Amino acid sequence: MDSSSSSSSSSSSPSSSSYGVARVSHISNPCIFGEVGSSSSSTYRDKKWKLMKWVSKLFKSGSNGGSGAARTNHHPPQFQEDENMDDRSRGGRDKEELDRAISLSLADDRKRPHGYGWSTDNNRDFPRPFHGGLNPSSFIPPYDPSYQCRRRQSRICGGCNRDIGMGNYLGCMGTFFHPECFCCHSCGYAITEHEFSLSGTKPYHKLCFKELTHPKCEVCHHFIPTNDAGLIEYRCHPFWNQKYCPAHEYDKTARCCSCERLESWDVRYYTLDDGRSLCLECMETAITDTGECQPLYHAIRDYYEGMYMKLDQQIPMLLVQREALNDAIVGEKNGYHHMPETRGLCLSEEQTVTSVLRRPRLGAHRLVGMRTQPQKLIRKCEVTAILVLYGLPRLLTGAILAHELMHGWLRLKGYRNLNPEVEEGICQVLSYMWLESEVLSDTSSRNLPSTASAAMPSSSSSSSNKKGGKSNVEKKLGEFFKHQIAHDASPAYGGGFRAANAAVCKYGLRPTLDHIRYTGTFPL
Repeated sequence: MDSSSSSSSSSSSPSSSSYGVARVSHISNPCIFGEVGSSSSSTYRDKKWKLMKWVSKLFKSGSNGGSGAARTNHHPPQFQEDENMDDRSRGGRDKEELDRAISLSLADDRKRPHGYGWSTDNNRDFPRPFHGGLNPSSFIPPYDPSYQCRRRQSRICGGCNRDIGMGNYLGCMGTFFHPECFCCHSCGYAITEHEFSLSGTKPYHKLCFKELTHPKCEVCHHFIPTNDAGLIEYRCHPFWNQKYCPAHEYDKTARCCSCERLESWDVRYYTLDDGRSLCLECMETAITDTGECQPLYHAIRDYYEGMYMKLDQQIPMLLVQREALNDAIVGEKNGYHHMPETRGLCLSEEQTVTSVLRRPRLGAHRLVGMRTQPQKLIRKCEVTAILVLYGLPRLLTGAILAHELMHGWLRLKGYRNLNPEVEEGICQVLSYMWLESEVLSDTSSRNLPSTASAAMPSSSSSSSNKKGGKSNVEKKLGEFFKHQIAHDASPAYGGGFRAANAAVCKYGLRPTLDHIRYTGTFPL
């Protein structure tokens, strides 16, 4: 009998994981904003006074020295200090000397337009070279272009690659930036906060970096919180990679009974009358009554016949609700039941079963108006009927039917007293082969086993021709149902499938079945 894989598998290692943020630097106050050469006003005045006094002394020595004879033709004589002028303060005399030195310098500048001199900037505290000043060979140290180049290259902006000059700058990561050039690598806007995140050499706003790297819950769409150890801990579905907060496993968030995905807060799932939930994608191809399922059932019987495994008896097939299926399991003496939920049953006892006679209609995200009918099942052979849970998508319903029909074929062909690993394992192989033929029917069958490839045209004709081919969504669901079979953790369904599949791939389906008949085991 077929069953679902445990929806609580999130507690196992494939579907739960912890994620720690690594190589992330959150830097506090990392940037140094400054004014090139900025200082207090007192320091500025001291430097200016010393400079002007030095220039004044140069003029005095030039007027008194030997070389000053040539200069006396161009400059007025120097005034010496008068001992009788005690009423004039030394500060006033120094000011007059400074003004005289500046006037002499300016007069000399006009006669030497191609020289270099030193000028003070009202907004700076140290001199800089300018054109049209005093002769550099007489009064100032020689101009060094290489020094200016090195000085300028040491403050090239790492953002625009231009000279920062004399304005504000920012030092970070071993280089300099204009404040407006230090930008977030994600949004492109300037980083003005005192804290930012650094990934490698790329700076980010803290919020931008969190948006890029911190995983969000795909259920509530919030950032997944960290645990007590500071790690980002979340649950992740092993097939769909749906990441969600661990709390959603216990807060009654709806889970699709078919694909196992949790209901997002911005999407509403459909609710079946037995309490199950069905996502929108699974609802598109859901089969909800016995009459709707008959074409699929006959197509799978044709699939068996195409593999030379014809079922000689007409076995009734019914779609039932969860409660009716559970009641039938209780009344069944034989068989192995895989919990937590069984979705199909090959019945061998006479029972009265309530089947879904008319499909329900959709109303406010619920299926309403279902009509059921009790039916007495009479045993005419080794198999009384096949029961399948209603409301599942077409491919999952077909996989369950393929599994249960294999149970019926084994009983009708005289396979007796098989252990659960062997019987459930070979039934899962037939279910997997049918799914593979359906998923690949619109593309290619070159990867199919020979038995499935031979039966593929008859198994896929009833659905592909009527629906115009399967959508990508339905094919993805088919891949998920195959994944469920291949990775089932139970010993009978999972372990049995892997052992049976290895034997079929090595020896073929028919020789494997013959070996099971005679030995009750798989060939090694």
